[in-house]
Amino acid sequence: MRPGTKLALIGLGTLAVPLDTALNIAFPAITAHFGLPLPMIQWVIICYVLTHGSLMLAMGRIGDIVGHALVFRIGLAWSALAYLGCSLAPTYEWLMAARVAQGVGAALVISCGPALATSLYPESQRARILGWYALCFAAGSVIGPSFVGLLLDRFGWPVVFWFRIPVALLALLLLRDLPAPPRKAGREPFDALGAVLITGTLVALLLAINRAGAAPVAAAGLLALAVLGFALFLRRARTAPRPLIALHHFRSREFSLANLGNALVNLAGFSVLLFVAYYLARVAALPTGVAGFVLACQPLGAMLASPLAGRLLGRFSARTITLVGSGLVALGLFLVSRWGAAEPVWWLVLSLLVSGTGMGLQTVAVTDLVTGAMPKADRGVAGSLVMMTRTVGLVIAASLLTLLFATLERGALASGAAAEQAFLAAFSGAFAAAAAVAAGFVVISLALTPSGSSPRAPPG
Repeated sequence: MRPGTKLALIGLGTLAVPLDTALNIAFPAITAHFGLPLPMIQWVIICYVLTHGSLMLAMGRIGDIVGHALVFRIGLAWSALAYLGCSLAPTYEWLMAARVAQGVGAALVISCGPALATSLYPESQRARILGWYALCFAAGSVIGPSFVGLLLDRFGWPVVFWFRIPVALLALLLLRDLPAPPRKAGREPFDALGAVLITGTLVALLLAINRAGAAPVAAAGLLALAVLGFALFLRRARTAPRPLIALHHFRSREFSLANLGNALVNLAGFSVLLFVAYYLARVAALPTGVAGFVLACQPLGAMLASPLAGRLLGRFSARTITLVGSGLVALGLFLVSRWGAAEPVWWLVLSLLVSGTGMGLQTVAVTDLVTGAMPKADRGVAGSLVMMTRTVGLVIAASLLTLLFATLERGALASGAAAEQAFLAAFSGAFAAAAAVAAGFVVISLALTPSGSSPRAPPG
C-alpha cells in the first residue's frame, strides 16, 4: 500500500473523532428522549472532553513505547464499540458511561494520529503532512453537523453515534500494514505514576474551570487539588528515569509560548461554536440550511488553510505562521463582534472564513513547531501535547466566555434594553473579549520572543 493511501486511511480513521461536532445538533432530541432539564446536557460533553483531554499525554507516551500504529488501531476498535454503546443507551447513566468510553477511544486515536501520519514520509515533509492531517480533522467539524442534520429527523439522536461505526471499522480493516516500531533489546519503561498524576491534575483543573460559575467553593477545592497534583507531577518528572514528558523542552521560550498560544487561540476561536448559532437563529433568522452553512464556514476556513500552512512552513518559520494565524483569528472574531441586527449573509461568511483561516494556519504551525522541537522518539507525546492544550482552551472558553456572555446580557436587560438589544450587547462583548485574547497572545509573543528564534529538534 502506498504512503498516500495509508495517509488517506489514517485521515479517515481520525475523521471519526471530530465528527463528534454533530452531537450539538442532536442536543434537543437527547434531552427530550431522556426527559432531562436543559443544563444536564452539558455533561454529555464534559465527561467526554475530560476523559480524552486528561488521558492524551499518557496515550501518546504509550504509543511512543509500543508503536503508534498499534495504539491507533486499538483506538479505532475501541471507538467503534463506544459508538455502539452510545447509540444503544437505554438510560442517561448508560449514555454517560459510554461517552467516557468514547473519550478513551478518542485519546487513543488522536494521541498517535499525527505521529503515525508523519512516520510515513521523510522528516523534510513533516509540515506538509501535518497540514493534510489537520485538513482531515477540520473536515470532520464541517461534515458532522451538516450530514447528521439530514439524518436526524429520520433516524433520531442515535444516528449521531452509529453513523461513525462504519468509518472507524473501514479504516481499521484497511490499515493492516502500517509501519511497526523497530525491535529493541529492552522496552522503555512507562511512567505510570506520572501518568496518574497528570491525568488527575487535568481532570481536577478542567472540572474546576467548568464549575467556577455554578459552584465556586467546589471549584476552588478542585483548583487546589490540581495545583497539588501538578506540583507532584513536576517533582516526578524531575526524578523519573524516563518521565512522561521531559521538562527541559519548556526552557525554550518559543516552545512554551506555542503551547500557551494554542490554548488561548482555541479558547478564542471556540466562541463561534458557543454563540454564533444563537445569533443566526434569534437575530438573523436564517433558514436552517443557510444557518448550517454559515456556521460551518469557520471549520471550512481551517480545512482550506491547513494544507496551505504545510506549504508555507517550507518558506516561513513556524513562529511567523503562528503569529499570522493568531492575528487572523483576532481579526475574524473582531469582525464578528461588529455584527448588527441586519447583516448580509456574505459578510457573516467572510468574518467566519477569516477566523477559520487563522485557526488552520495556527494549528498546523504549532503542531509543526512542537513536534519539531522534540525527538522523533517522543513524537506521540508531542502530538498529544498539542491536542491537550487545545482541549484546555476549549473548556476554559465554554466556562468563562459563557459566564461573560450571561453577565453582559443580564446587565443590559437590567438597564432596560430589549431582549434582542441585550443579546447583541452580550454577543458583541463576548466576541470582543475573544478577539482580545487572540490579539493579546500575538502581542505577548512579539514582546517575549526575538525575531528569527526557533527551537531546534534534539537529535533522535
